[in-house]
Amino acid sequence: MKRLLIAGLALALLVPACALAQSALNGTWVVQLGSAKGFGKPVVIHLKDGMYECNCVPPVKVKADGQDHAATGHPGFDTVAVKVLDDHSIQEIEKKDGKTVSSLTVTAAADGKTATYEFTDNSGTSPVTGKAVVERVAKAPAGSNAVAGSWKFGHWESMSDNGRTFTYKVDGKQVSYSDPTGYSYSAEIGGKAAPYTGGGVSGMTVSVKMDGKDGIKETFMHDGKVTRTTTTTISADGKTLKSVDHNVQAGRTMTMLADKQ
Repeated sequence: MKRLLIAGLALALLVPACALAQSALNGTWVVQLGSAKGFGKPVVIHLKDGMYECNCVPPVKVKADGQDHAATGHPGFDTVAVKVLDDHSIQEIEKKDGKTVSSLTVTAAADGKTATYEFTDNSGTSPVTGKAVVERVAKAPAGSNAVAGSWKFGHWESMSDNGRTFTYKVDGKQVSYSDPTGYSYSAEIGGKAAPYTGGGVSGMTVSVKMDGKDGIKETFMHDGKVTRTTTTTISADGKTLKSVDHNVQAGRTMTMLADKQ
């Protein structure tokens, strides 16, 4: 909230603060998996002649030999191992300081039009498991593994409850977020960026400002650089939350709905 330096308007400042304390954002929410939609740049994978490459941010390019290889510039992991399981599936394991933080199996369908991502995320205080389906938008060069090519998000098939549950608490001008895996923050609306903790990643911050009556916009940063923004709005009846999450670095956006518990 913009701070006004006119003492006579102090009372006016109190009105939105009091209203915010009763914000419809307060409560625990659970994502509707079927509501998720993805937009923006596709995920591009190259896998040919024993080399794996993706347009991750920063890009990853390693031998697909199942061994740990250095991956620089990624706050959540420092090594990645890619193993070719067969001509249409691979396994990818990410580690940080020798500990597995994420494991992923990608399997392309027989017709090559879709692929399934099955993952376990161990970065938080409890593992999150899930399965998603992606859709092909461009083929890979001849002779590539079937998982190679360009892909866009299709839909979620499943996700463990701890990966789709989160809680907001608004108290005056202070908004707090937490989830079952240990990610959390507490920030002043319109104030300075506050620490965003969880996942064993240091240097993460978030700043928050109002977006409409009960909505907020969160700007996430790592080491001073914006990584993503999330705009959250609440339905008129207060029962449904809509989130628009934009990955600034990757150029991708995900929208979803969540139900108040």
